[in-house]
Amino acid sequence: MTEGALYLALADLLLVVHFAFVAFVVVGFILILAGLWRGWKWVRNFWFRIFHLLAIGIVVAQAWLGKACPLTVWESTLRAKAGAAGYNVDFLQYWLHKILYFNAPAWVFTLAYTVFAALVLLVWLFGDRLQDWRRGYKN
Repeated sequence: MTEGALYLALADLLLVVHFAFVAFVVVGFILILAGLWRGWKWVRNFWFRIFHLLAIGIVVAQAWLGKACPLTVWESTLRAKAGAAGYNVDFLQYWLHKILYFNAPAWVFTLAYTVFAALVLLVWLFGDRLQDWRRGYKN
């Protein structure tokens, strides 16, 4: 394996990790809401919830500070070291990039991250009430 191929493989691996992080934040929130509604005990796990809150908190802090995501920077650096000026990519890489990277002004992302983080925090604070309301609704 050449050095360039190794850098590209590492960049692809980092892209998958980045996608998994985003999936943890987004899908995790959906599962928390569904779990609170359905009474799943595992969604109330303190460590799961704190890591979820911290994950979106880090994203929001970076956005408000105007910092680029370190995973994105690291991936770009690896691709540059591999000499990849443009993307001549495989299927997985193409779709992961399409899903993760949108073309919009920075303020749009900052607003979206902030609103999403506020929703995560509200569910953290008032999730018990959602379960109580659901129990009352079913009876």
